[in-house]
Amino acid sequence: MPQDKKIKKVVLAYSGGLDTSIILKWLQTEYQAEVVTFTADLGQGEELGPAREKALKLGIKPENIFIDDLREEFVRDFVFPMFRANTVYEGQYLLGTSIARPLIAKRQIEIARMVGADAVCHGATGKGNDQVRFEVGYYALNPDIHVIAPWREWEYRSREALIDFAEKNQIPVSKDKRGESPFSVDANLLHSSSEGKVLEDPAVEAPEYVHMRTIAPEDAPDTPHIFTLSFERGDAVAIDGVAMSPATLLTELNRLGHDNGVGRLDLVENRFVGMKSRGVYETPGGTILLAAHRGIESITLDRGAMHLKDELMPKYASLIYNGFWFAPEREMLQAAIDHSQAKVSGEVRVKLYKGNVTIIGRTSPHSLYDQDLVTFEEGVQAYDHRDAAGFIKLNALRLRVLARRDQR
Repeated sequence: MPQDKKIKKVVLAYSGGLDTSIILKWLQTEYQAEVVTFTADLGQGEELGPAREKALKLGIKPENIFIDDLREEFVRDFVFPMFRANTVYEGQYLLGTSIARPLIAKRQIEIARMVGADAVCHGATGKGNDQVRFEVGYYALNPDIHVIAPWREWEYRSREALIDFAEKNQIPVSKDKRGESPFSVDANLLHSSSEGKVLEDPAVEAPEYVHMRTIAPEDAPDTPHIFTLSFERGDAVAIDGVAMSPATLLTELNRLGHDNGVGRLDLVENRFVGMKSRGVYETPGGTILLAAHRGIESITLDRGAMHLKDELMPKYASLIYNGFWFAPEREMLQAAIDHSQAKVSGEVRVKLYKGNVTIIGRTSPHSLYDQDLVTFEEGVQAYDHRDAAGFIKLNALRLRVLARRDQR
């Protein structure tokens, strides 16, 4: 039973699914609290109208139901800043779930302030990363907010117990929800993530039906698809010369990636809470965006800036993965990353073919690539080959000293 029974109003992150519907009713019965539901449209591809209808059936007042379209804000203010850093966690994961959590937490706290709620609630379990991401975000934005995490509080430990609670409280349970789900799914405009059940054995290949955002690479067209992606200050702004909003552009990249089998990842990762987990991720548009962004950086970023970014990126990725989007160190890194992107503008030609993304051309008005310097033919006299001798000897000096010592 909850320890604190003084909660009067709580904002629940509500998907409209069975689990959060059970949580909604549990909050009403256990806390005797007024519940406000918040459903975020992050491009998960589901119809959100039923969430409103379910909330109404469970006794939520119309004015206490919030369904917000956050797709543009999600891509503009969270996904794009992350991709400016070429962010990957543990060398592979493009952080599709991680980057969505701070936006949900932010909007939840905003709604709590609007309606005068004294608590917020999420449906993350006590084993995963999301409980950390949500709650660290809540506390960063409102240090005095009360957080309710039902999976850490209630006594229910099985699917059967939850369904029994649902039936006793007149919460509709569809036939497909009565059995164990073959795997769990989290999705948004950047990616889909599938975990658990049939995917728990990392030695067994994921069934094809798990994949929902991409066709199999072997089923992709036999002809490559080539297009141009335009960048301004590190952000993608147009495809084949057609300007698009951030969310519209990512949606189109997702379509191109889907049709060419791009963006699949089978990963065993290290969770922040300490265990390893196996997930199957699909990030079609993000995979293209990462390759293209590195392509435009290759001709516009100075070597020192590029290498420093690569050194900072793993720290930046860990901060996002672990839920510290609102931490000052993430904001410090973001400022440095954004500063590096001032001249990262131009166009990249991309080839998609059977699961692969290849950069086949890049141009920029700010290019640092000097063909006269690198040509094997006689170019301008900006580079004197004789200068290399002193450069090499100075860099080899310490090694020569070591070698002489060891020869003695």
